[in-house]
Amino acid sequence: MKTAGKDKNGKTITITTKVPLDPQPIKTHLWPVKTVYPNAGALLPFNRIIAYYGNLYSTKMGVLGEYPEAEMLRRLDVEVKKWEIADPTTPVIPALHYITVVAQGSPGASGMYRARMPDSEIDKVLAIAAKINAIVFLDVQVGFSNVQTEVPLLEKYLKMPNVHLALDPEFSMTGKYPPGKVVGTLDASDINFASNYLATLVRENNLTPKILIIHRYTQKMVTNYKLIKTMPEVQIVMNMDGWGGQAKKIGTYNNFIYPEPVQFTGFKLFYKNDVLSPGTTMMTPATLLKLNPQPVYIQYQ
Repeated sequence: MKTAGKDKNGKTITITTKVPLDPQPIKTHLWPVKTVYPNAGALLPFNRIIAYYGNLYSTKMGVLGEYPEAEMLRRLDVEVKKWEIADPTTPVIPALHYITVVAQGSPGASGMYRARMPDSEIDKVLAIAAKINAIVFLDVQVGFSNVQTEVPLLEKYLKMPNVHLALDPEFSMTGKYPPGKVVGTLDASDINFASNYLATLVRENNLTPKILIIHRYTQKMVTNYKLIKTMPEVQIVMNMDGWGGQAKKIGTYNNFIYPEPVQFTGFKLFYKNDVLSPGTTMMTPATLLKLNPQPVYIQYQ
């Protein structure tokens, strides 16, 4: 392109500039994600969920089963209040995140390296949650089974308006190694199956949207993320599940959650593993609120 101009002496000259043949791409931000608007009654992004994670049979799997019921609820209430103070504009909802299908190091009678918790245990969690008006997440670690087999077995609970679902790719095994030896993986097709299953329950039972939590802390834990479908009946949260010092956790969030957006994000905090190194402290609500995007689901183990 040629335009008229003047040189340093004021003489008129012709200036030639190169114009790109193709329009240059405009850089866009990954967040917020372009996604469907949820059905009425959706919890996200209008609230923040603060969850205690674990299994009632074990004091080692998370804070949910580590303490007696009253003490566990007291501690959860402390965390809820911290978040209410840190971000008073966002209502806080307490939650119990219960590992309902637990990966095992041995094959068991089924040969699937997973143990299904009895209904009596799930009922206990629901009863505890009712005391504080909390919602419940049923967490599934499939082992050598699969999402298509395990999720429908929880249907009677997933039909309840206060019960939601979580999938843990870490313990979804496809090779020869048992859970705990290598990190597992789930594909978009597995996540879409769970989403479609939940969406059908929502439509058939006139429910408010369900939340689907997907744990993640490596690239290969979730494959083909671009094929994950969002819908108004289901709200998908990619939950940063790695443990360690603050810099490491923020790096994991930036490297594996931020670059592959689906819908919403979560962040997991470990009372013990996050402070193993001398001088390290657990991340605070104020620190987590500085993340982009801000997580709407916070899980304590």
